[in-house]
Amino acid sequence: MKFRPLHDRVVIRRLEGDDKTKGGIIIPDTVKEKPQEGEVIAVGPGARDESGKIVPLDLKAGDIVLFGKWSGTEVKVDGKDLLIMKESDIMGVIEGRAAAKKAA
Repeated sequence: MKFRPLHDRVVIRRLEGDDKTKGGIIIPDTVKEKPQEGEVIAVGPGARDESGKIVPLDLKAGDIVLFGKWSGTEVKVDGKDLLIMKESDIMGVIEGRAAAKKAA
């Protein structure tokens, strides 16, 4: 991907949600809620503080994060659906989860 976010923006790929309920009922795509978890693909250099110095972001590529339901802007880059949002829109990093569960 040849996209670099600016300032304190982060590029996220949503993780795929479950296709079945715990009871085994298959959920059709039309009723599925969009997942609120995603993998960080790229991060900007950071925001500038009052003195003009760049404050680096706490996130890095590969982090699995939790974000708000209506956070970010949906874009399509190289045919992939991605989200671009500010670091402040991200609620937190999910620790101990490997990026192996990312979307195929």
